[in-house]
Amino acid sequence: MGAGEPVVVEKENETVVGAKKEEDLEKGEVGVEEERKVQNNDVVDDHEESHLAGFHRLNPTNPLRIVINSSTRVATPSAAQSQRPHTQTRSTPTPLQQPEVANLNSRKYTNKISLILFVLHMFIAVALVCFLVFKGVQGLIQDSESTKRKEKDVLKYFLPQVEASSFMSIILAFIWQGAIRKWPTLMLHFILWFTFVMSLAAGILLICFQKPATDGVGVCFIAFAIGNGLYGCWVSHRIKFCCKVLSLSLQPVSTFPDLNKPTYHVLGAGFLWISLWILAVIGALNFYFPPLTIILLVLSLQWTTEVMRNVVNITVSRAIALYYLRGMQSSTQFCFLRALTRNLGSACLGSLFVPAIEALRIVARGLNLLEGEDEFMFCCARCCLRVMDSVFRNGNGWAYVQIAAYGKGFVKASRDTWALFEKEDMVSIVDSDITSSICFLTGVCSGSICVIVVAAWTHKVHQSFTATLSLLTFLIGYLLTRIAMAVPHACVSCYYVCYAEKPDNRLFDKTIKDRQALLKTGRDVMRPFCAKGLKIWSEKPILGDGFVENDLVGTKSHYWNGRNVEGYQDGHCRK
Repeated sequence: MGAGEPVVVEKENETVVGAKKEEDLEKGEVGVEEERKVQNNDVVDDHEESHLAGFHRLNPTNPLRIVINSSTRVATPSAAQSQRPHTQTRSTPTPLQQPEVANLNSRKYTNKISLILFVLHMFIAVALVCFLVFKGVQGLIQDSESTKRKEKDVLKYFLPQVEASSFMSIILAFIWQGAIRKWPTLMLHFILWFTFVMSLAAGILLICFQKPATDGVGVCFIAFAIGNGLYGCWVSHRIKFCCKVLSLSLQPVSTFPDLNKPTYHVLGAGFLWISLWILAVIGALNFYFPPLTIILLVLSLQWTTEVMRNVVNITVSRAIALYYLRGMQSSTQFCFLRALTRNLGSACLGSLFVPAIEALRIVARGLNLLEGEDEFMFCCARCCLRVMDSVFRNGNGWAYVQIAAYGKGFVKASRDTWALFEKEDMVSIVDSDITSSICFLTGVCSGSICVIVVAAWTHKVHQSFTATLSLLTFLIGYLLTRIAMAVPHACVSCYYVCYAEKPDNRLFDKTIKDRQALLKTGRDVMRPFCAKGLKIWSEKPILGDGFVENDLVGTKSHYWNGRNVEGYQDGHCRK
């Protein structure tokens, strides 16, 4: 026992010495030197204190004590003076102020008022749907034979088509998304023109049924197809750059293998909600003011599905934005939960206003393009465009990236994002981007395919429901497809916004810089056309809106190529 005790003491000493060495290594050489200085100062202070104690023990009549007391009384500085050099010796230099880093883990709820309104709306919508489903069941059990027969026909010839179109829309949505992620360049051209073919085919099919209701719906589809074809010709010079940006923006998707899980969950919830919603529409036939009730149900469905789409948008935007800005591979599940809780208010507010703002801005820009010499008709075109540009600056779809990354409110995120675009001279680039248009056309294409299938099916079994089901299935196909297309749309938005925030990031190449150089030199601008369809030739590149003197026709030809510059330039037409 006595022999073992020294061994234990030695081991304890070794562990203490080892811990001391580890502590010194963590502190580094600077920390060890400071500790040694402190120890030396302590030794000196102890030595001085022992000498002072010896002096204080001297007899008051001792000459040495009298000298010490007299010197301390005469030369003793004030308290403030004695503390000032002490604090100066102990004070450390103030560190330089670091630039403020944006908080990526904001825990506040954004746009709480819109969040409360949406929650209240969902509570009322769920209560109304449950009540209308109850009214539909009550009509099948207790109402008259005519009402029972009517509801049975709706259940037999109306409900199966809607469920089939919902299921087909989800399948088409994942087909489009997977194909775009695999072949972005090919699918961009394919969607642009396949939508034209499908919408035209749907319109012709509905007109072939030769009924007033189907003829009206068919004319709308044909008119849209014509506009789609003209749009495809108009943006043909932008497609190459858009394909390149889309390909680059989809590269980080492979880093997140579970990035599509939120889309699965949201589309599943959307399918269940639409199934209950269509039962409520059937029950509305037995309620007061059926048309008004159905219109309210349609508006509620549009807002709900738009919020679902923006939840997916914010989820993907946070994952991709953190990858660009911080090099982080964040959890998709955590991003999804954050989008459903803290950022849901911004998604609700954006879903309510962004589609209307973008549509009105397109109309204002179209009026500005058509502006001619008729001052009475187009005197307000430029004024409307300025107003819509101001509104768009405070509420746009690019804001979802900063909402997801920094937890900003919708309006502040819109302003900050647009300020970044203006700072980096990217406004013309993001304005000419057609990714959102491609996502919109993808939804229209799915809706047109659903119309073709459902219209042919319904015309075979119950012709009176053909027009109604065509509109309803088109809406369902469009809404569900847009939810899935939020993934590539969010990737492109993150590419632009994160580049505007950090253009020197090593994850970005020179694609946007080269595009800016082309736009500045004017080599990427297409030549305009005069009134007779002849090319306008000029010694200087034409870079703005205005009028060019037409020597052949003798009139002023209006041209536009994407910029707002007023004035006249000399030129002439040539074949």
